[in-house]
Amino acid sequence: MSKRYEGLGVSADKEEIHKAISTLDKGLFPNAFCKILPDLSSGSPEHCNVIHADTAGTKTSLAYLYWKETGDINIWSGIAQDALVMNIDDLACAGAIDNIVISSTIGRNKHLIPGEVIEKIILSTHDILTKLQKLGISIYSGGGETADVGDIVRTIDVGITAFARLKREEVVNINIHPGAVIVGFASFGQSSYENEYNSGIGSNGLTAARHDILNKSYLKNHPESCSPETNEEFQYTGKYKLTDSFFSDKEYEVGKLLLSPTRTYLPLIRQIILDYRTSIQGIIHCTGGAQTKVKKFIRNLRVVKNNLFDPPPVFKMLQKESLCSAQELYQVYNMGHRLEVYCEEQMAESLIDLARSFNIEAKIIGYTEKHPSEEVIVKTHEGSYTY
Repeated sequence: MSKRYEGLGVSADKEEIHKAISTLDKGLFPNAFCKILPDLSSGSPEHCNVIHADTAGTKTSLAYLYWKETGDINIWSGIAQDALVMNIDDLACAGAIDNIVISSTIGRNKHLIPGEVIEKIILSTHDILTKLQKLGISIYSGGGETADVGDIVRTIDVGITAFARLKREEVVNINIHPGAVIVGFASFGQSSYENEYNSGIGSNGLTAARHDILNKSYLKNHPESCSPETNEEFQYTGKYKLTDSFFSDKEYEVGKLLLSPTRTYLPLIRQIILDYRTSIQGIIHCTGGAQTKVKKFIRNLRVVKNNLFDPPPVFKMLQKESLCSAQELYQVYNMGHRLEVYCEEQMAESLIDLARSFNIEAKIIGYTEKHPSEEVIVKTHEGSYTY
């Protein structure tokens, strides 16, 4: 398998991180999507706490380039959403769908990132929370911190920490059985609560996407947008500028495809949990590790994904231009769906219908079977890949 992603100084499976935390306590529900802690506020044996932290990753570097090239300050609104969604959707997969408090942490190089960018990110975070509240989700900001750390951060880093208190009986503890089906929910399209088309790119794999798609002019004009320690032969190897067009079924701007804000599934997950929590076997947010993410949560099980969505335009562009191998692509990018629910086959249609009510495409994308070890097989038109 190609090591393109590792050559850029990043990791799809974060093996070193998982090794570092392997001996630590895994919480009250060791197989929940997030670590579940005892209730620290009152010591209630019926309640628990969950906290999660994540960032928009190197998508901020893409936003920086787009802003410098076009002057479009609104591109930073998507970065606010990216950082938020990478937290709240993980929490939702563990059962935390309401009563969420978030705090932001922004580190910037003040020489390059002016106050207007910070203001746009902060105000956009507030706007997104307000929109979620109007959808019936209780989520609030507890403030945050903005630090001028130019000696550490080359441009800007945007992170969120999210906290929730819930009843222990509300936790979704992943317990996937042989004979289950996998319902996949599209990461692309335009849901009922989105204002425009979402490419589906999410916030994983953007280091490779940036360097594979964009041309060497960005290295020359904006060397601050990438790590100087990365071998120059790996940097900006593509042929596009952010304002170029990519032709698929329609014409798309490259920058808008790559910077499309990460879709939140929270309104959908909330309804799935309210209606079907005791019937489902697990909810997986396909972020780090992409289509192999589920492997962390199974035992003596093979997961077969043999009916994936046809990759939308952004992933077709990456398939065409990426230096990642075909097998690596499915470990780095969600390739068309970023949410999975594992369940009995008879309830799959109910989940698909529920997704349709949010204008999100869904279908059965695979199944599970007993196996001596943990294995994920992804079958595509291009080939079959085993992880």
